[in-house]
Amino acid sequence: MNRKRILGIVAFAFCLALVASLGAYRFLSEKNQMAESAKLQTVGVAVAVIDIPLGTTINANQIGVSLWPKNLYPKDAFTTAAPVTGRVAMRDFLRGEPVVESKLVPKDKSSGLLSLKVPTGMRAFTVKVNEVVGVGGFIVPDSRVDVVVTTAVSPQRQQEQVAKTFLQNILVLAAGQVVEQKDNKPVTVNTVTLAVTPNESEKLALASNDGKIQLVMRNFADAGKVDTPGSDKGGLLSSMRAKLPVSQKRTVASKAVYRKASAPAHAAPVQVVKSGYVVEVIKGGKRSEETFQ
Repeated sequence: MNRKRILGIVAFAFCLALVASLGAYRFLSEKNQMAESAKLQTVGVAVAVIDIPLGTTINANQIGVSLWPKNLYPKDAFTTAAPVTGRVAMRDFLRGEPVVESKLVPKDKSSGLLSLKVPTGMRAFTVKVNEVVGVGGFIVPDSRVDVVVTTAVSPQRQQEQVAKTFLQNILVLAAGQVVEQKDNKPVTVNTVTLAVTPNESEKLALASNDGKIQLVMRNFADAGKVDTPGSDKGGLLSSMRAKLPVSQKRTVASKAVYRKASAPAHAAPVQVVKSGYVVEVIKGGKRSEETFQ
């Protein structure tokens, strides 16, 4: 009797354990299914379809909508491309990265975009240029240029012009156009904004007011600086004079040496000393000298 009772209790406990195991398995399975379904839930997010650098005004061709896991949805992202179009990037966006509000210039501060691009410790200085000075329009933001000034040697010598490279490896922040009034008519003037130090900005201000500014484009990877003496009209013309061929120079030099060697030398007259023999003669107690030539 006791044995049957024990077997019944064991069987009942086994059934309870089996039921509990099935319930736990079912609970965990449903939880995993819910987690998987949550992961599968996606929403549309506006992302960059190409790399968008700092300071770029975003257009519709640079933005696309991609499905993004709902549980990883950025809090300040956009679900469509429309709110992003026309905004200015305050940070770089990589391809496939969600475009978020915190990385865009606020709408009421878009006019102050240039200040975001000025490197720390530098200043933005805008100079007027023409198509020739601006290297035919090929100077664009992030280019590197040298600045050459052409000015008079002194106020008293206005006709004597000198050209000098006084700024090298300068970063171009922006290139654009402004409209000015000239002879009561609107005139479009090209401008280039450069990133310079405070000391360089003073030199640039003096050069732009006192002389003519020209920009020289340089290789982006070439950061070396070269000391130049400057050029004036005398040096320019002397460098353009025709030079004698090497063979002609050698002929002229050899003739000069020949004439110098063949010319008679005016030397001082030479004194000729006659040579002879002196013989001492002793006769008795007398001694005398006789000279023989």
